[in-house]
Amino acid sequence: MNRRELLAGFAAVGCALAGRRVLAASATPPTGPGRPGPLNLITDVAGLMVGQADDPIARSGVTVILPDARAVCAVDVRGGGPGTRETDALDGWNLVRSADAVVLSGGSVYGLAAADGVATWLGAHGRGYEAVPTPGVPRSPIVPAAILFDLANQGDKNWGMHPPYHDLGIRAVETASRRLTIGTAGAGYGAGAGALKGGIGSASLVTGDGMTIGAIVAVNSLGSTVVPGGRHFWSGPFELDREFGGLGPSPDLVAGEDWGLAKINPGARANTTIACVATDVTLDPDEMKRVAMMAQDGLSRAIRPVHSPFDGDVVFALSTGRRQQPSPRREFLVARIGAAAADVLARAVARGVFAATLPPGMQGQTWHTLR
Repeated sequence: MNRRELLAGFAAVGCALAGRRVLAASATPPTGPGRPGPLNLITDVAGLMVGQADDPIARSGVTVILPDARAVCAVDVRGGGPGTRETDALDGWNLVRSADAVVLSGGSVYGLAAADGVATWLGAHGRGYEAVPTPGVPRSPIVPAAILFDLANQGDKNWGMHPPYHDLGIRAVETASRRLTIGTAGAGYGAGAGALKGGIGSASLVTGDGMTIGAIVAVNSLGSTVVPGGRHFWSGPFELDREFGGLGPSPDLVAGEDWGLAKINPGARANTTIACVATDVTLDPDEMKRVAMMAQDGLSRAIRPVHSPFDGDVVFALSTGRRQQPSPRREFLVARIGAAAADVLARAVARGVFAATLPPGMQGQTWHTLR
């Protein structure tokens, strides 16, 4: 190597190190740990409410995430047996890319009618999309939805031509508020998490510099949420303030195909974990798509196995746009929010299962609880 080549090599190394310093400075999060929001619910995200309704006779229910105004929305689908509505409208290359509400519902394909009920309510209240305001032409509420299979939980499903989900959707959106019940409620009322009773879970995080990220999830998974042989949640390392029993991470090693309390005889479309994550930070549809994709890792941290051919796992992501977050690089901001959303979703899964109780008449049947 001659002198010119040697100097060029030193210069290249110097530029690389300088670039790394710039990237590190841009990527370094603020000092100070995050903490759960005041309610430790997705509604800690400014501009969001949640409504729920359930039917104890049918052992099913509906959960509605209701922004104060239409919110940027994205979706990521990983399960092999999904049931969804209006997800194509959220693609970044399409027109709307936002939602007036998001619906999570039991009832399998029948549960998609819950979104019709919510859309009816929104339209009656003058909410919805309109390209050109025209007198006498109603707005079109955009209500993406995902459903889970709870038809085989011994609830009375003999509804003939009148499944309850349209009405449940209206009841749920009418009761929307910042407070909600976790456990056996809403879309999680008739859900099962492996051999345990599943349910609705929610959690939140306020970062050291004031961003809020929240999650809500209906856990009806093929996989187990606890480590084989004990009561420790797979989500244990992410627990804050003893929010799901203070059990902490398990000290046990797990064999490669020991699925523990997973469902023994999975059936196609009989399992699904459906969720929504949200932030108050202003992000565009493409950025929210990345957040939704990263948030799916929260399910991987909380459920084993997950995203199987028998699950219909879906994660929506909302931005209420209430906070403009300064950041030297947008991609690092998205990375932070996506990583936080995954952690919060993992916590929400465990919170929903830990809070779940058996519905009336189900004692000694099908599932057991950790209580």
